[in-house]
Amino acid sequence: MVGIILFIFFSLLAILVCTDFMKYLVSGRRLFGYVTTRIIEALMVIGLPLLFILSEDRGLENNCCAVNIFFSPAHRLTIYTWIAACIVAFLTCSGRRLIFPPVIEVLLNVLLLIGIILNILIACHEQEFLWLWGNLPIGLLFIIALMENQKKLILHTREKGLSGDTFLTRTAWKVLSLSLIFQFPILLLLCLPVIMVVTSILLLFGQKPDAAVRAFTETYKHGFSQLDHLCRNVECGGHFLCSVAAKGHKNVVKPERLGVRGGGLIICNRQLLVANAFEELLEEHLPKTHKVIRRNYNRVGALIHKHYAVFDHKYLCDVVYLAMKPAEWLFLLVLYTFDRAPERRIARQYLGKEERKAIAEFRL
Repeated sequence: MVGIILFIFFSLLAILVCTDFMKYLVSGRRLFGYVTTRIIEALMVIGLPLLFILSEDRGLENNCCAVNIFFSPAHRLTIYTWIAACIVAFLTCSGRRLIFPPVIEVLLNVLLLIGIILNILIACHEQEFLWLWGNLPIGLLFIIALMENQKKLILHTREKGLSGDTFLTRTAWKVLSLSLIFQFPILLLLCLPVIMVVTSILLLFGQKPDAAVRAFTETYKHGFSQLDHLCRNVECGGHFLCSVAAKGHKNVVKPERLGVRGGGLIICNRQLLVANAFEELLEEHLPKTHKVIRRNYNRVGALIHKHYAVFDHKYLCDVVYLAMKPAEWLFLLVLYTFDRAPERRIARQYLGKEERKAIAEFRL
């Protein structure tokens, strides 16, 4: 319920921001007054990224079965630093009436441009249309901030003119005095030295020079993820040990049939079907206990993932299968003790809805 309310709330804010942007393009005026505009900007530029990080990027372990991992944990400090720097630049520009020294003005514009680029990258990495409701309005607000900076600078030059005591300040004024169309490629080039300075500082905190890239690529199942190939044959949320055991020699693990899980095919042996049937029974009658056991069992899956190549050896899978035999017998004992139709429950594991329904309705 809370998630739905937040989605509706920020969707309405996104619509207001888009409307505000269109009006600004047409008339050069904002849709709302000073206070209302600042509140909307704060909610979108501060509140929404914070909500995103807390909900989508709070995980600590980066693997195939991890949840809430959007940026690579080892490199997310770099991305968070850039997000914070861009937010500070935006808030500094938002609603101000004073003009800063030219070098600071150029730096603010560069950070605003980086913020726009970062928003585009995050939207592509997310690969879901819903988060464009966040990235799009934030990007539009940053564009408005750039245009507002240009407008304030024009007014400033008309009143006081441009002056500089050094070559650096004179050059900065010349860049700022250009129209946005010509200013954009120069600001894009100036992003490089700013990135180099920030990256050098982050090196002192253990970040790598390419951490900004690795934060996106060293992840799983996102737009720029480069580790998806490591997730082949990894069944998240499944019975990891039994799944691995099913890859052993056929005369040992005795595969029975193919099953369906997450839209893909998996090899099912008796041990895997029994284990899944036991978990289903446990979830039905003792949901809290099941949740605790599943959480701890997922840690086994994470351990297997880290050394998954080792489990490609059939003999090791045979050993795992045999080691799981006592657990399989225990699961069977529980099923035959507390379930009226244990074999029917076992038979319907990892089947489609129609097959499960047919087994449930079957009468001898």
